[in-house]
Amino acid sequence: MEKENATLLTEFVLTGLMDRPEWHLPLFLMFLVVYLITMMGNLGLIALIWNDPHLHSPMYLFLGCLAFVDAWLSSTVTPKMLIGFLAKITMISLSECLIQFFSFAISVTTECFLLATMAYDRYVAICKPLLYPVIMTNRLCMQLSVLSFVGGLLHALIHESFLFRLTFCKSNIIHHFYCDIIPLFKISCTDPSVNFLVVFIFSGSIQVFTIMTVLFSYTSVLFTVLKKKSVKGIRRAFSTCGAHLFSVSLYYGPLLFMYVHPRSPQADDQDMMDSLFYTVIIPFLNPIIYSLRNKKVIDSLAKMLKGKC
Repeated sequence: MEKENATLLTEFVLTGLMDRPEWHLPLFLMFLVVYLITMMGNLGLIALIWNDPHLHSPMYLFLGCLAFVDAWLSSTVTPKMLIGFLAKITMISLSECLIQFFSFAISVTTECFLLATMAYDRYVAICKPLLYPVIMTNRLCMQLSVLSFVGGLLHALIHESFLFRLTFCKSNIIHHFYCDIIPLFKISCTDPSVNFLVVFIFSGSIQVFTIMTVLFSYTSVLFTVLKKKSVKGIRRAFSTCGAHLFSVSLYYGPLLFMYVHPRSPQADDQDMMDSLFYTVIIPFLNPIIYSLRNKKVIDSLAKMLKGKC
């Protein structure tokens, strides 16, 4: 009866990073610059791969997909946060909140699958170089890329459908800078135990599967490279794989800590910092990491700039 008489909330306030009004303008300027560089870097990388025939290979196809997902993820979170810094407070409706989380879940999950796919591509290229053109065909690349996006979509649909069972009638304060699933559980009037179980099963399984794929691939690459005992080969392999492995480590660290460590009321601020890292900082760093560590990308960029000049 109390649940029936309670007023269901349809608007929420995002209070993440809003505690210090004197920091609103500096944070706005900083994140605006980061967002603009993120979009320029990722979209520029996509354009570079698209226009240069020398980059029409599996490795760069996956890299282009990753750049697209990073631009998507950053655009899902950052613009709303920037508006909040200017308006001093961020109001968001329930429907907007669900749409934002849905977009976020698709992009984050797709990136997990893409990172695993890129690791598998490097494994085949280094451990089975003679069979690489036979195994990693353009058709297989397209299939793996499409499956990554389909997997992200299905995973997001599962969590989105379970969110509809929740009601919100106590508090409309979301202590976060975007609509993530855990902060929504904390203010729900409905028992979210089932939702927590779904997150643990599906998100945990995806993270374990993709991390194990990455670890297996790069462990095999490491042993293969060390067996050759060629300094040039070792340098080339680590130059190619080092950027990817570094990006994977940066991405999965905060993601695992966010969804695996025990929940506590004191963890909100730490969760926000972790979320900020993989929603804003990683999409900003990825095009820089992959571009600076990849000779073909640098040569293609230099060629393009030289041609325009």
